[in-house]
Amino acid sequence: MREEQEEKYRRQERRRYEEKRRRRRKRLRRRRRLRIVLLIGIPLLLVLAVWFGTRQIKKLLYEEKPVMAYEVKYVAQAPDYQVELLDYNEYSRPGTALSQVNGIVIHYTANPGTTAEQNRSYFENLKDTGETYASSHFVIGMDGEIVQCIPCNEIAYALNDRNEDTIAIECCIPDETGEFTDATYQSLIELTAWLMGRYDLTTDDVIRHYDVTGKMCPKYYVEHEDAWLLFKQDLLTYIDVNGIAKNEEIS
Repeated sequence: MREEQEEKYRRQERRRYEEKRRRRRKRLRRRRRLRIVLLIGIPLLLVLAVWFGTRQIKKLLYEEKPVMAYEVKYVAQAPDYQVELLDYNEYSRPGTALSQVNGIVIHYTANPGTTAEQNRSYFENLKDTGETYASSHFVIGMDGEIVQCIPCNEIAYALNDRNEDTIAIECCIPDETGEFTDATYQSLIELTAWLMGRYDLTTDDVIRHYDVTGKMCPKYYVEHEDAWLLFKQDLLTYIDVNGIAKNEEIS
């Protein structure tokens, strides 16, 4: 009887021992798997983190930023002006076609106190006097009146080598300073802005006679560079306030 009890006890001990060994082997296997996961996973996570971080940095540094599209406007409405075209003649209106309109050139008349009509008559009389070659597409008077002397698709004799691709605007002056009256200035803004829209030009294409030939014309804007820059800013402001969007029809 005792032997049976001892044998039973030994069997129970062996089972406990085997169960203990089984649980220990199971723990060891879990630890080995965890070590393997850690040995492989941590470097992999580091590699992935470095790769992702590098990609994000490159994206921030080198990826093209979206371009903001600013609406371009044009002045569609022409200012009021009188059409008084010169007669065809070799000295002021040769009738030669403009090759293309690439610029608008601002001039001053250099004869204080004269009107737009008087300057237009001077250009007209050149066909008889033949004293020089001179004309302008438009003349703006001191009261803001605008007279067209040459069609915009023909050349005027105003700017030597740039006659073939520019439109000329002469402005009357009250005195020797060459500064325009407020009325002249306002009409110049309106006319120039309209021509810019008509020929798809920018303020960079609006130039002084001086910028091409070095002649002191228009005098006030050569001597006062800040006033010339203000004129261009006033052009932009006028277009922004009075212009229509590019996708709208311009007559």
